[in-house]
Amino acid sequence: MNIDWNFVVTNLPLYEKAAWLTLKLAFAGIILSLVIGLLCSIILYFKVKVLDIIVQAYIELSRNTPLLVQIFFLYFGLPKLGIKMSESTCAIIGLAFLGGSYMAEAFRSGVEAVSKTQVESGVSIGLSNTQLIRYVIIPQAFSVSMPSISANCIFLLKETSILGAISIMDLTNLTKDLIGMYYKTFESLALLVSIYLIMILPLSVMLSWLERKVRYAEFGN
Repeated sequence: MNIDWNFVVTNLPLYEKAAWLTLKLAFAGIILSLVIGLLCSIILYFKVKVLDIIVQAYIELSRNTPLLVQIFFLYFGLPKLGIKMSESTCAIIGLAFLGGSYMAEAFRSGVEAVSKTQVESGVSIGLSNTQLIRYVIIPQAFSVSMPSISANCIFLLKETSILGAISIMDLTNLTKDLIGMYYKTFESLALLVSIYLIMILPLSVMLSWLERKVRYAEFGN
């Protein structure tokens, strides 16, 4: 099989542009999902009335519906109610909505792993709930939850592959268009796979390094 290297070189700048867009959307979605997940786990840990029921309902809804359906609802459904958002905004909200539920479960497992004795000791010396969360619960919960958080970050980055469904020119949508125009299926898919590997492998290595660091901190090294 002959590879059309001219096609690869010519379209590489397009893939670079699509990759940066994909990373920006994924980064925004991951940051928001971390915030949402942490807030939800705290609400569930302290059993805040009414809010804990809302959070549980949100987690079940988010985890049991596909991201594609959620994005379609945001992009095609909400305008029927007079709420219009850009493609990028819908993508970020969709990623955050899905990722927030997974991050909430990851953080909750870490929060529940914190010894009750330490929490009670914090209360006994007069720490408020805010201080308990900041100085006692979060540092230890983050250490325990880090492997799950890392997996969720990589999962969300890979989930960006469906954002082309709402006309975002991400890597997958670009590949589909190039195949449709030039019928260079192998070259287009090879570029797609290569770019995703270039994005995900360094992230995976960095997150693995961070996991080791927080685990060392947990044991006082």
